Amino acid sequence: MHVMAAVMLDALGRVLLAQRPPGKHLAGLWEFPGGKLEAGETPFEALARELREEIGVILLRAEPLIRVPCHYPDRELLLDTWQTAQWEGEPQSLEGQALQWLPPEQVDPSMLTRADRTILRALRLPSRYAITPADVPPEQAGAWFERIGQAIERSAQLVQLQLPLWPREMVRELATGLLPLARRHGSQLLLHGDIDGARLLGIGVQLRSRELEALGERPLPLSQLIGASCHDAADLARAEQLGVDFATLAPVAATPTYLQTPPLGWTCFQSLAEAAALPVYALGGLAPAHIAQARTHSGQGVAGTREFWS
Repeated sequence: MHVMAAVMLDALGRVLLAQRPPGKHLAGLWEFPGGKLEAGETPFEALARELREEIGVILLRAEPLIRVPCHYPDRELLLDTWQTAQWEGEPQSLEGQALQWLPPEQVDPSMLTRADRTILRALRLPSRYAITPADVPPEQAGAWFERIGQAIERSAQLVQLQLPLWPREMVRELATGLLPLARRHGSQLLLHGDIDGARLLGIGVQLRSRELEALGERPLPLSQLIGASCHDAADLARAEQLGVDFATLAPVAATPTYLQTPPLGWTCFQSLAEAAALPVYALGGLAPAHIAQARTHSGQGVAGTREFWS
């Protein structure tokens, strides 16, 4: 079943949520408004019709955000989600459903259906994911403290402190020093594979393949971001099972970091990203200039190392 959903953002940046009424599947939980695509309709036509019927607005323009495949015991569906800030009319309940406007950062994921939690993640995540280069030596700690801080001040919203050449405690100290600045600017810091450090500091973590294989459950609460480093469909499936918030998928293009691994290319990337029920960043041989291309191919955006710090 192909189902359309709308992320409607008002002039205050709030998002509209609707509560599933009694008697329906997943009754009582909240979701983004929308409904089933009918035969002969385009996705936009179906979304416009559903919004008109459910909440009485005329949709003027929307663009794809994320497609979420959903697997329930009694049904399989594709939740095709589009984002919009352009409609006519004031949303009102035409089918007896409760409605509410909330800033995205104030939406409690536990109040949403599982599929809608994925939509919320995609809405909250930026299109750029900056990763510190792997070859930065510990001797450059001071310089990189300044460099990362400047990037955060310039609007870097998602930053992974990779730094494999540094002692673990030194990376944690860097994160501790950057944390007040990151919080002031609404930026998220992630440690590279250091779950205990992330738990201690109250920040995010990027899981490597070894952690994906070893873990049996999500290692951090929903309030702390978890990314997963993936290279194929099996990695993405494990990431989904753990309930991580997003994944990187690499390599999309040829890069010295993956000399022994053939690049996926955009067609393969899109196929894997659309089959995954989580936001996926394109990684490997890419730069911020490729963000639009990643979005066109069903990606959340682009992740990168050296190209994101020049």
